[in-house]
Amino acid sequence: MQIHRSDRPLATAMSLIADTPPAPYYAVIFSSIRSADERGYAEMAERMMTLAAQQPGFLGVESAREELGITVSYWASLDAIRQWKANAEHLQAQAQGRRDWYQCYKTRIAKVERDYGFDSL
Repeated sequence: MQIHRSDRPLATAMSLIADTPPAPYYAVIFSSIRSADERGYAEMAERMMTLAAQQPGFLGVESAREELGITVSYWASLDAIRQWKANAEHLQAQAQGRRDWYQCYKTRIAKVERDYGFDSL
């Protein structure tokens, strides 16, 4: 499992989970099934995480991959999500993903109305 988060520190076990502000905010949920083509995928995924973290309104991301990959990125607004979707480098990565890396995918955008958690530490 690969997990990324914003640069805000957390000193607990919760640090594996994106450190988001109080709700409301938005989540982009990207579910995918990969193709057999691995060429350049890891490098591009890392570049997209770095680039997304530089975008205004980016709050954090969590990602896990087995047979089904799920990446959830968190954003301050729908406008921030639109700007990320329109980023030129991200558009190139999307096109390469459709051509080379994904058998199928689905993207969902949801408004997070509340969040809560548990941290035993």
